[in-house]
Amino acid sequence: MTENYIFFQENNIKIERLEIREINLPLVHYFETSFGRTEKRRILLTKIFCDGAVGHGECTAGENPFFSHETIDTAWIIIKNVLAPIAIGKEWTAPSEVSQLFKQIRGHQMARAAVENSCWDMTARINNITLHELLGGTRKNIPCGVSIGIQNTPEQLLEKIRIEVEAGYQRIKIKIKPGWDYDILKLVRQTFPDITLSVDANSAYTLADINLLKSLDEFNLLMIEQPLNHDDIVNHSHLQKQISTDICLDEPITSLDKTRKAIEMKSGRIINIKLGRVGGFSEAIKIHNYCEQHNIPVWCGGMLEAGIGRSHNIAMSALPGFILPGDVSASKRYFEEDIIEPPVTVNKDGFITILQISGTGYEPKEEYIERITVRKEMFTA
Repeated sequence: MTENYIFFQENNIKIERLEIREINLPLVHYFETSFGRTEKRRILLTKIFCDGAVGHGECTAGENPFFSHETIDTAWIIIKNVLAPIAIGKEWTAPSEVSQLFKQIRGHQMARAAVENSCWDMTARINNITLHELLGGTRKNIPCGVSIGIQNTPEQLLEKIRIEVEAGYQRIKIKIKPGWDYDILKLVRQTFPDITLSVDANSAYTLADINLLKSLDEFNLLMIEQPLNHDDIVNHSHLQKQISTDICLDEPITSLDKTRKAIEMKSGRIINIKLGRVGGFSEAIKIHNYCEQHNIPVWCGGMLEAGIGRSHNIAMSALPGFILPGDVSASKRYFEEDIIEPPVTVNKDGFITILQISGTGYEPKEEYIERITVRKEMFTA
């Protein structure tokens, strides 16, 4: 299946300048996974300029190489020393061509996505169309779930779930790890027997834990996300044959090729697409199309993005194959003040309405971003 995005620009676009900056944003509440606890985000933003037009991007790399080998600091170096020299001054018609400029680079998907996605944003703005329309999205609103990290106590977890259920979110996902799994899920199911519930292990288990993982079948989970090693598809295939719960693959899905191999091996029945992890919109569209062709449901995972990355996730989630509630939730769940206006909001029925305004529909709060910037650099031809 070919790419399904549309394109109207008649003239070539050439990036004249590229800016990168780091901002620091404290979280409203710490977020804990099997990797550890995060209390504030260091976030790398990209901004490209062409003949008065601008495009915005956000790098989803974390502070430490736990979820991925990439970090905000490695992404800074790669954008500065590799991507900026390649991209600046090059002409392109469709933003997918930018991903081809970076094809020779091995890995560093999150750094590449930060630059490529800003080109998609610019293209939508230049053509005065919405980003989701440019991508080929058809949805007018998207169903939302939430991801709840590991808490200090079971009671604290139950209270957080209650708050999100009352807010209307359509799916609750909780993080698990050894020692915070079966008994916790039993308590959650006893308290909330009817909610759509999934779990995310972030690679915390091995096949030696097969009996524990089998026991989770009794909780009627929507999915168990990434129970085994981060780059594994072989053992996940063995595990999926032995449990009833659908496995969702996250970390191994870095490209269309990896997706194809995972589906052929029956390593899982659901795919989580994360824009940064796959290298940007161009590859995300290819993965979405392949999964749709093979009847594999996909959804949009979150990386504690600020507003620019969150708005890109909203646009991607408008593609027709995103049939499961994603982790694209309201700005206020994470930040006292987001870096875009208006902030992302979720209605009482658990949907985000996609704004019918050119680009993402959200505008960066330039003055606020400047105040929370800790470093920035500008690159020209």
